[in-house]
Amino acid sequence: MRMFAVAVLATALMMAQAMVAQARPESLAPLAQQVSPSVVNITTTTVVEGRTGPQGIVPEGSPLEDLFRDFQDRGDEGRRPRRSSALGSGFVISEDGFIVTNNHVIEGADEIEIEFFPGEGQPAELLPAEVIGTDPNTDLALLKVKAPMPLTYVQFGDSDAALVGDWVVAMGNPLGQGFSVSAGIVSARNRALSGSYDDYIQTDAAINRGNSGGPLFNMDGEVIGVNTAILSPNGGSIGIGFSMASNVVSKVVAQLKEFGETRRGWLGVRIQDVDQDVAEAMGLEVAEGALITDVPDGPAKDAGLLSGDVILTFDGVDVADTRGLVRQVGNSEVGKTVRVVVYREGKTETIRVTLGRREEAERQATPEGEAEPESEESEKQLLGMTVGPLAEEQRETLNVPEGTDGLVIMSVDEAAEAWEKGLRAGDVITEAGQQKVTDVASLEARIAEVQDAGRKSLLLLVRRNGEPRFVALNLSE
Repeated sequence: MRMFAVAVLATALMMAQAMVAQARPESLAPLAQQVSPSVVNITTTTVVEGRTGPQGIVPEGSPLEDLFRDFQDRGDEGRRPRRSSALGSGFVISEDGFIVTNNHVIEGADEIEIEFFPGEGQPAELLPAEVIGTDPNTDLALLKVKAPMPLTYVQFGDSDAALVGDWVVAMGNPLGQGFSVSAGIVSARNRALSGSYDDYIQTDAAINRGNSGGPLFNMDGEVIGVNTAILSPNGGSIGIGFSMASNVVSKVVAQLKEFGETRRGWLGVRIQDVDQDVAEAMGLEVAEGALITDVPDGPAKDAGLLSGDVILTFDGVDVADTRGLVRQVGNSEVGKTVRVVVYREGKTETIRVTLGRREEAERQATPEGEAEPESEESEKQLLGMTVGPLAEEQRETLNVPEGTDGLVIMSVDEAAEAWEKGLRAGDVITEAGQQKVTDVASLEARIAEVQDAGRKSLLLLVRRNGEPRFVALNLSE
């Protein structure tokens, strides 16, 4: 019986090894030969100002004149402008010479030269490149060269179809060593590093300095990412690399090609994620969506969106969280009218919003609010906080805009949930239960209403240094 079990185990191991061997390609050479002519090395040159300093003076005819002249000539070498070079990678996306790379590869460069993969049908010399447009938000740049022949190019694939565990190939110019290929798998998807529009594919394919801007290929020879960054304690690859997903890249590149700049949609709201406490306080069954904390002047305000609305769907797509909404709005066409489904006061409403342009909105200030009379109610302890009326002289100190009224938190019990949720003295409560509070009595009324409705928590809109956020507090008996 034991021998039979050992034989079965050995057979299973052999079958598993055979399956792995079948899943892994025997050689990546055919793929490398197919796509390598589209990969380019990028050399940038920047003129760096030389050092400046005092110029010594030696009287004419002095015995030291010749000695000083030799010394000064040697010193001038350090003061003259000098040229600094850097290396990166890129790839051709059209036969007429459009090339994609990272913005940080070419940023600030005075000259950009493109070196093509050596081979038949490729330009035999370096070609100068022109910058068509850049997008620092996604670290992408679009270049253009004038080639004497149609260029070999590659196409974008669907990065959303890439699965964790899929084989990928990275190509580029690592550490200035020339054209190089490395292979690995997709380690993770939908990584965010620092930007609002980040959608990175994480891979263990070796990516080093000089690989920036190069393509990440799937096994069909399609570009599913642009190699952008690595996580490393020493500057070299440790198997944690990040490539901007092609579904982001293709949209940015299309705009840079058409306009020379990005034109992202703008909704005009401030938002936060809906956590479980907020969902319970608002009567939502699921903690999903984007909760509007403020509506400054802009498309959303013109359309009738309100602070306290929860955006459930945008242009027919469900909204899971704030990051997803920001990316979806940014990818939308400027001037497009979209349907926004919001949860408001226990029911859903559909509101049509005509989107503005984010780049223009970011250049403009957004004043808000109109003056209202201040409250004169006395202080009181509620929900683990001591609250009192907002005095007019406190507005400037607490950065509360004119027209915004509410209750100032005077102190917070460190043992209370309010402290755990981050509420502190100086915060201003402007809404409770999605209704304005102007005095202590109105806050007490909101608490009673929520308790009578059988809910366990109360939703507060709180401002700190002018920035609003919602906080849900559990109600104690």
